[in-house]
Amino acid sequence: MGRLFGTDGARGVANSELTCERAMQIGRAAAEVLSSGKRYLPTVLVGMDTRISSEMLASALTAGLCSVGADVIDLGVVPTPAVAYLVGKYKAHAGIMISASHNPYEYNGIKIFNEDGYKLEDQLEERIESIVLDNNPEPKLAVGENIGRVTRCTTAVKDYIDHLVSSVHCSLEGMNIAVDCANGSASRTAAQLFERLGANATILSSNPDGVNINENCGSTHLDALRAYVIEHGLDAGIAYDGDADRCLCIDNEGNDVDGDMIMAILALDMKARGKLTKNTVVGTIMTNFGFTKFCSDNELRFVATKVGDRYVLEEMLLEDYLLGGEQSGHIIFRDYATTGDGQLTSIQLLSQLKRTGTKLSEAAKVMTRYPQFIVNIRVSAEAKLAFYTDHKVKKILDEAKKAIGDGGRIVTRPSGTEPLIRIMTEGEDSELAKRIAEETAERIKKQLESYN
Repeated sequence: MGRLFGTDGARGVANSELTCERAMQIGRAAAEVLSSGKRYLPTVLVGMDTRISSEMLASALTAGLCSVGADVIDLGVVPTPAVAYLVGKYKAHAGIMISASHNPYEYNGIKIFNEDGYKLEDQLEERIESIVLDNNPEPKLAVGENIGRVTRCTTAVKDYIDHLVSSVHCSLEGMNIAVDCANGSASRTAAQLFERLGANATILSSNPDGVNINENCGSTHLDALRAYVIEHGLDAGIAYDGDADRCLCIDNEGNDVDGDMIMAILALDMKARGKLTKNTVVGTIMTNFGFTKFCSDNELRFVATKVGDRYVLEEMLLEDYLLGGEQSGHIIFRDYATTGDGQLTSIQLLSQLKRTGTKLSEAAKVMTRYPQFIVNIRVSAEAKLAFYTDHKVKKILDEAKKAIGDGGRIVTRPSGTEPLIRIMTEGEDSELAKRIAEETAERIKKQLESYN
């Protein structure tokens, strides 16, 4: 992680940590970096989610871009993967999304995509950071006719939905589902998408008011969706996060179906159809051990990366793999997208169920999920750094690994998007795994108190 950008863009509390001034600076710096060595100034797409602060920050970012001569195409409220897709379709030089994804409404963030629709490379983010934080070099302001222009785009939602619909080759007619939009970006797209595909979809949490995004709804709060699916006897429940780049599901019996299980179902299907390059799926070190065993049992190869969809994608691009993702439901289908796409994931899964005539509860049985426990410790930026360097923290972790033994594992890491350190344990003995997670988190929290 850099000084400004984490694993998924620049984030912070809106108007406190991520201010209008900072958004304007990022806009100027991004335009400077994107046009470096070229004879043109960039055209940049700007999209946003439904947070109360998103329009404010999008306006500041747009002002920054235009002030150094970049042109802006304003997409309005759209999902993050729509921005990534439309960069290529509209032949823009970059796309920027204002969103803090699954985080509470008071947070916001800035994600930048390059002209190919991929998240900006680390070295380019570092150059933007240098301009913003060190004023090196100082952006040259445009004057007169060289000031950038803003165009309002009215076709973004339709063009994105057209793309999604083109990725499936069967109707979802006869499927009864509920779709939780998290009062976020999918509120603009989900109803139209499922109507186009013929599903009988009840749309939930699709009335954003600026402060209810992710509030007791969406992929981070599945209980209300679960209750709705059970009460109405539906085939499935679909839950997105605030910017709709993640998807988790509830099966017809009310059970959770997480990203690992979705990947397992679709990996088998892609393998059977000869669509899975090298019979390989990419995940992360946080991927459930049950998925690793699933791959072994089904002659699939599993590759684990650092946590973060950008690292999953890097591995996919390096070896030309087509399917990868995270337990959180951030899944990448390289045949159709350059980043995780919750709505794409959901329709790929539902179309597989429709083609095979399989219930989601049955399909999910291809993988047995090992008991897994995650404890989050809220820390300062200084404590995050100390996590890597404090020798007593290392000793605590060594003792935890020894205690859990060969029947499980422990993974600890600072979050790339939130002020947290995550302690994850996994094992055949669920009580032991839970106890070690809680005890380890408490010991590390106490050790890092002096840095907070």
